[in-house]
Amino acid sequence: MLADADIERILVVTAHPDDVDFGAAGTIFGWTESGIEVTYCITTNGDAGGFDPAVPRSEIAGIRQAEQRAAAAEVGVKEVRFLGYRDGSVVVSQELRRDISRVIREVRPQRVLTQSPRRNFVRIATSHPDHLAVGEAAMCAVYPDARNPFAFPELAEEGHEAWTVSEVWLSGDENPNHFVDVTDRFERKIAALKAHESQTAHMDDLEERLRGWLGLNAERAGLETGRLAEAFTVLQTA
Repeated sequence: MLADADIERILVVTAHPDDVDFGAAGTIFGWTESGIEVTYCITTNGDAGGFDPAVPRSEIAGIRQAEQRAAAAEVGVKEVRFLGYRDGSVVVSQELRRDISRVIREVRPQRVLTQSPRRNFVRIATSHPDHLAVGEAAMCAVYPDARNPFAFPELAEEGHEAWTVSEVWLSGDENPNHFVDVTDRFERKIAALKAHESQTAHMDDLEERLRGWLGLNAERAGLETGRLAEAFTVLQTA
């Protein structure tokens, strides 16, 4: 696994606004604190989300974009990109592979964090069909699309040269192989999630839920009782 000291840029690719904050906000805050530049690429605008029927559906996409930008700021992320795919209808298309490849070539990250393309039968919520599709498309973009100068020739015509990602971190995988202690960054994770007001304002037990999930990760990692951890599967891709 690459040391954080050897990383300059990280690209996070997820399906919906808030996915990254549930899965990795504490880890990401640690990265930005250490001086790593992190960019978010959100595939949809979250237009199928929200819980308040009084809010017009036409306003949800803009609300959720603004919430994600506010959440990103809580963990030190300055750049958030939205690809604009329809929430709930994401598939592993050539277009999606191309669009993620474009962002990889533009950002030129050493590490990509994305969602697992494998269904998790222990925690089904991590296996939303959009999550699985985005994870698979991102993996296809990492290998072979973004590094192949002859894949998607329109990208080269746009001036985006091929780029090889050295490492991928998968969030939501059933059998993670790497854990990050986020105990000291837990409050910042909570702040990021509370920025997604349309999604979390109704969760009176948000902190309790998170402590439960992250506590199980920490136990699995062999950390001391009371510690909190985020879990990932780390893959070498170069």
